[in-house]
Amino acid sequence: MGTIQQVEGQRDAVLEQMRAIRSMERGSITKQFLKVPHKGKKEPVLRGPYYVMTRREGSKTVGYRLNAEDLGRAQRDVEAHKEFLTLCRKFESLTEQLGRLERERGEAGVIKKGLKSPSRRTRK
Repeated sequence: MGTIQQVEGQRDAVLEQMRAIRSMERGSITKQFLKVPHKGKKEPVLRGPYYVMTRREGSKTVGYRLNAEDLGRAQRDVEAHKEFLTLCRKFESLTEQLGRLERERGEAGVIKKGLKSPSRRTRK
């Protein structure tokens, strides 16, 4: 488990890793192929791949096509978002652990009072 100071140090390290992320984008990158008809050919020819950045916004899926220059940046941004989500879960876990440690520490220092004996109760 660890001490309160160790857990706080780990939480600070997670926050620093989050702070170091300079760019991220929610979503995923998919390949798209288009069937293009050609003169003189029966079957359409596949063109592509075209890379598309997609994500959910509410109940809709939105997306846009990526050109060759933007593909590398978009892949890094999607990976950075995945790393951010992992760090969020780690921060959540450490915060729960910190709360448990602080509650255990607080309860150890408190002396619980027992029930009053019948003779000590005030009668009305």
